[in-house]
Amino acid sequence: MRAGYARTVPRSVETCCLAKRIVPGTVLEGEEWSLGPLPVMRHFRLLIETLSALRRRRTPPLGELGRTVDGRLSAEIFPGSVLDGLLMPGTRAEVHIRAGIGERELLATQARFYKQTSAGGRVVLVLGAGNSAGVPVQDVLTRMFNEGKVCLLKLHPLNDYLAPLLSEAFAAAIDRDFLHIVTGDAAEGAYLVQHPGIDEIHLSGRPETHEEILWGSAETGAADRKRQHHPLHMKPVTSELGGVTPVLIVPGPYLDRQLAFQAEALAGALVHNAAMNCHTPRLLVTPRGWPQRDAFLRHLEHALAAAPLRLAYYPGTAERWERITAGRRGIRQIGAAVAGMLPWTLVPGLDPSDRREPFFTAESFCPALGEVEIGSTDPVEFLQQAVGFVNERVWGTLAAMLIVHPRTEADPQLSAALERAISQLRYGAVGVNVWPAQLSAIGSAPWGGHPSSVVSDVQSGRGWVHNTAMLEEVEKAVIRQPVALQLKPAYVPGHRSADTLLRRLTAVERGAGWAGLPGVLEAALRS
Repeated sequence: MRAGYARTVPRSVETCCLAKRIVPGTVLEGEEWSLGPLPVMRHFRLLIETLSALRRRRTPPLGELGRTVDGRLSAEIFPGSVLDGLLMPGTRAEVHIRAGIGERELLATQARFYKQTSAGGRVVLVLGAGNSAGVPVQDVLTRMFNEGKVCLLKLHPLNDYLAPLLSEAFAAAIDRDFLHIVTGDAAEGAYLVQHPGIDEIHLSGRPETHEEILWGSAETGAADRKRQHHPLHMKPVTSELGGVTPVLIVPGPYLDRQLAFQAEALAGALVHNAAMNCHTPRLLVTPRGWPQRDAFLRHLEHALAAAPLRLAYYPGTAERWERITAGRRGIRQIGAAVAGMLPWTLVPGLDPSDRREPFFTAESFCPALGEVEIGSTDPVEFLQQAVGFVNERVWGTLAAMLIVHPRTEADPQLSAALERAISQLRYGAVGVNVWPAQLSAIGSAPWGGHPSSVVSDVQSGRGWVHNTAMLEEVEKAVIRQPVALQLKPAYVPGHRSADTLLRRLTAVERGAGWAGLPGVLEAALRS
């Protein structure tokens, strides 16, 4: 499967670029390498390492075990090798395990499928995401190789142009009936959901689709069914549904260059894939009375001005942008809306007491970022109030980010407050000084909504994907970086070699390994 996928990568990248009006061969082409080939190739490599370890009767590779501030077990998952550490310097990630799970139980349940004496076959319907070439593939890889299930992948109508490429790439699996790939619209999807040959369903997409799968439409009595807890079927449904990703800036003595680095990184996260990722930052949470607020927002606007406008390719984007920006005071638009492109938009000064504020209650899925002031300039008070605010008032449980000064992390009292905040955040992915989307990219980390959600209020979804470490009983994954790095992340606006860098990183994951490192470093230095 890996070899077949590698043969289709150049054509896949070109096809995706043309669909989104990206000129192939330009720096923006790098986005399509990061949305498909790079994470998929890494996923394949890590799966092969995991399966090779299991074949030798060993558990999958896992780093040092530890304890969180509230006593939960944690396991280091990145870096997994010296090469990983060089490719993402200063980055480390760990998985936090649910309360009450000890080391023996963690290791006993790791890669559970491969420790069973027998397992019944299951057919999973994978309803693919329309905004990414890689997500549908990684969803399939998780169900096939973590859980030992066969998959029927129905691509989203928005990117069903991938069907012939993926059918060619995975011909070996298709020929042996491990996988089939189909296309179609909502009617075909509804037919497959109800089909008796489908045992389970996995969805990456909109919460409305998840609701319809379980409860039906409003016209067919969905509200009554949900109130009585009588779903349309009893098939297990897992999902990854996005959310309002908040970015919390913990007050501290930031240098101007540190603010500028984080503002550029935030701008890059916002504009990536035309602001149509499930983990795109949607809400900036700043300390009330923070004297560096205006400077940070100026840096953010400057970074956004360096990002070319993008085609609003996802259906309904322009209408959502109009609804969420209409009638706003103090709105800041960077760039003029032309030819299907929308301006990067900042909406500062949101009212934290407004329970109907759209930036709090729904994922906008358009190029707009709201800002709200919470708490005070005292780091402990800010963390307490900001965490409570995003947990209780902001929709979604997928990803959250904190920006933290190194002195805050070094101070024993403030560090303890930070670790308590990380533990209390009801999000499946938490980034400290780094866009939590990087957890999705590294592959070994579980990726999904926080497990506190229930069927009647699914929030950002249920279940985990990626997770090549094959861990169970997961609470969340946490990724950390310094507040500023020497080199620009590839997604930052103005990066001069992102396409070359990401193409070379993909080659490293495909098998070039150490031999590909000099080319990666050369492209990174030209950023």
